[in-house]
Order: sequence, then structure tokens, then C-alpha cells
Amino acid sequence: MKQILRKALTLVGVYYAYTLEYRAEMILWVLSGSLPIIFMGIWIQAAQGGNFDLSPIDFIRYFLVVFIIRQFTAVWVIWEFEREVVEGKLSPRLLQPLDPVWHHVALHIADRIARIQFALILIVLFFLLYPQAFWLPRLSNLLFFLLTVGLAFTLRFLIQYTFAMLAFWTERASALENFWMLFYLFLSGLIAPLKVFPEPVRAAVMLTPFPYLINFPASILVGLPVDLGRGFLAMIGWILLFFVANRWLWRMGLKRYSGMGA
Repeated sequence: MKQILRKALTLVGVYYAYTLEYRAEMILWVLSGSLPIIFMGIWIQAAQGGNFDLSPIDFIRYFLVVFIIRQFTAVWVIWEFEREVVEGKLSPRLLQPLDPVWHHVALHIADRIARIQFALILIVLFFLLYPQAFWLPRLSNLLFFLLTVGLAFTLRFLIQYTFAMLAFWTERASALENFWMLFYLFLSGLIAPLKVFPEPVRAAVMLTPFPYLINFPASILVGLPVDLGRGFLAMIGWILLFFVANRWLWRMGLKRYSGMGA
């Protein structure tokens, strides 16, 4: 166990050093995740003149939490894996006594560590601009939030890495991710809390994995009513489903990859 932990820390440390080489790019990536702040302004105006269950302060807090979640759940593994397969860079990694996925996991974890410092600066600036939105969440909500964010990242990573397996059959596996992103934007809670959706629509959306990537953890921290038991079971269920699909596609894809002479 100690040896595994030491290897994991070493791998994360290597990719963390690699990430710090591109600090300017890291700032741009953090800022690129500020899309929820734009939607926040739209919904604040809508809440002032419309009939919503959420107040303007609720919208401010919600979209701030969405921004935080986006910093911890950003995933780009499909583009990295697609390039490795197309350019043949996956071959040397297959010779290592380590599943190639752990290189991507380590890189994503190192990125989280590196970008959190920039995200904290933006959060402080946010509360300076909106001091009325400052609040201290309950400890239980904070703990459940941290747990759900970890599960949301795991689910988001598995979904995209599963799509990435299609790179064994096509050179544009990332096209599927671009199509999936359309549903992610509208159904995850990124552009609007699901609480403002009509009840029939919200009930249908809850049967998909999208709301558990953003809306569910955000609602927990803000204090909106959620079904914790159902939410956790749904997240674990989707994680297991995509894990099984991922491992099956990985085995089938490796047969095709080796069959192409790589």
C-alpha cells in the first residue's frame, strides 16, 4: 500500500510540476470557466422581475458554486487520448506496468491543485463585489458537497474517457464529446438551476447523469432541497455503468489497436 501511495504521489508531483510550467495558460483556463458568472447576471435580472422560487441572492450563490464545481470537474482526457491513439503515442505507454489512464488521472489531479489558488482569488473578488451574497454553509452541507464534487469529477472523467475509447475506431472521437456537451450545457444546471424547470421536465432530466454533474452538488452547498439518498445512488450507479462500458471498450479497442500494427 505504501509503495502504491508513493508511486501515486510521485506521478501527481511530476504532472504538477508540468502544469506549473504553463501558469499563464492556467489563468486563462480558470477564466474560461467563468461562464456561470455571465448567466448569473441574466438570472438576477430575471428574478427581480419574474416569479421564481429562488431570490436574486440564491441565484448569486448558486452560480458562484457552479463556478467552483467547474474548476474541480473540468475534463479534457478525450482530446489527449485521441491524440495518443492517432499519433501512436499510446504504444510506449502500453509497455509500462501501469494502465495509461493513471497518467491522465494524475494530470487532472495536479491541475486541480494548481488552479485552486487562482480560483480562490476570483472567489474573494466575487464576494467583494457581492458582499450581500456571503454565507457560511452548514458543516454537513460542506462535507456532502465535497463528496459529491469528487463523485461528479469521477463521473465526468469516466464519461469522457469512455467516449475516448472510440478513438480506436475513428479519428474524431472528440466529435461525440462536442455533441454530448450540448446536452451537458442545458441539462446539468450550468446555465440555470433545475429548480426553475417545469416539474415534468425536471423529473425526466433527473433520469440522466447530467444534473448530478453540477446541479446536485451546487444545490447541496447553497442549501436548496435535494434528495441526498437518491442523488448518491444515482451518481454511483452511473459511475458503475460507465466504468463497465469503459473497460469493455478498452479491451475491444486494444485488440483493434494491435491489429493495426501499432
